[in-house]
Order: sequence, then C-alpha cells, then structure tokens
Amino acid sequence: MEGKVAIVTGGASGIGKAIADRLADRGYTVVVCDINEEKGRALEKVSNKVKGTYVFKYCNVGEEEDFRRVVEEVEREYGGISVLVNNAGIIRRRKGEEIKISDWDDVFKINTRGAFIFCKYVSEVMKKQKSGRIINISSVASKMGDITSAPGYGPSKAAVNGLTKTFARELAPYNITVNAVAPHAIETEMSAEWSEEMRQKIISEIPLKRLGQPSEVAAVVEFLVSDEAGFITGEIIDVNGGFLMD
Repeated sequence: MEGKVAIVTGGASGIGKAIADRLADRGYTVVVCDINEEKGRALEKVSNKVKGTYVFKYCNVGEEEDFRRVVEEVEREYGGISVLVNNAGIIRRRKGEEIKISDWDDVFKINTRGAFIFCKYVSEVMKKQKSGRIINISSVASKMGDITSAPGYGPSKAAVNGLTKTFARELAPYNITVNAVAPHAIETEMSAEWSEEMRQKIISEIPLKRLGQPSEVAAVVEFLVSDEAGFITGEIIDVNGGFLMD
C-alpha cells in the first residue's frame, strides 16, 4: 500500500468532516463515504489545500451492497486500508412511548448495523495487511441513556460500544486496534436544531460551560490512529466537557 488510506463514513459534514479534514492534513488519502454527493464532491475540489487528498464515494450506510462495493474499490485502487472511522449516524427524536418501530429499526440499521458491516469488510482487508485502526463514533448517550428524547439513539450507540470491544479482542492478534469515541454536545448541524432553551440547559449541565467543537473530537481520532496509540484498544473515550466522568 502506497501512503495511508482512511475511510470516513458520514464524512461530508459535521464531526465526520472535521475528522476527514484532520486526516487529510496529516497526508492521508481520505475516502469520504456519504449520501450527500454535493458536499462530498465539494471536498474533492479542495484537495489542493491539504497534504493528502479527498476522494468521494457515494455510500448509503443502510445498504450492504454499498459497503462491499466501497471496500472492494478502495482496496483495488489504493492497495489497502489504514483507517476506518464509522461516523455515519441518525437520530429520531420522540419519547419512548411514541417512537415508531420503524424509527427504532432505522436508527439501529444505520448506527449499529452499518458500523458492524463496515468493520466486517474492512477488517478482512486489514487482517491481510496485519495492521489497521478502526474508530467507531459513539455517544455519551451510550452510557447514560438518551437525554434528548431520542430513545433509540442511546441503545444503538451502546451496541456500538459492545461491537467495539468485541472487534478489539478478535482483531488484536492481527495488530489492528479498535476504539470508540463518545462525544456529547458538539456544535454541528444536529445541535443547530436545538431550541435556545435546550441549548442553554445543555450548556449549564457541562462543567466547562460550553459546547464542544467537531475539531476536538477529530483531535482524539487523530491520536487514536497514530503510532503513539498502538497499545490502546477496546476503549470508549469520552469527549464531553466533563458532563459524564466515569
């Protein structure tokens, strides 16, 4: 494999874009997998501004065939995969007794099943290389339950934590580390949907008294994919301004 290659799902906006930007600045070829083709193609046009490069590939994280196609194309075109960041996710805001079964299923299909299938296919490539880094983006809701009237979200991310530890144990003999990052209250398009009342309430509950930035999550991912983090695996790392200290 020539150079380092990273796949970032949901990489066209929000936390995913911040991660893609950070890795591109480190010289990675960053394969941005997203359903937003306009934003994904826009990243390709600014590749001259980073040390690495952006490559957009359309991928619906709910469709297994898209996973298979992307992984096969990346391995064929670049010779391998150094890093996988499972960031794509959705949320459905309803109270527990009001949530539709179809909403519950959709959240698990994207957040949990999607992360599992990408881990499955990418790990097959990494095992042949005997190296790799997998980072799953979880949430503080995975540890303390849903806190924003979205009862399917926390359980789906708790499952991602379990998935992370399972793959970490299974892939360790191949020099592949698997970790998760669990953010809370990050300033993204999702947080922009909050009412001002909700925004202030959330900030008041954070010891640092502010929202986090996508770049602060990306910085943790940058460390976890580095050589210095080679002895860290199976961990769920909080990025929440002290909201949850465990």
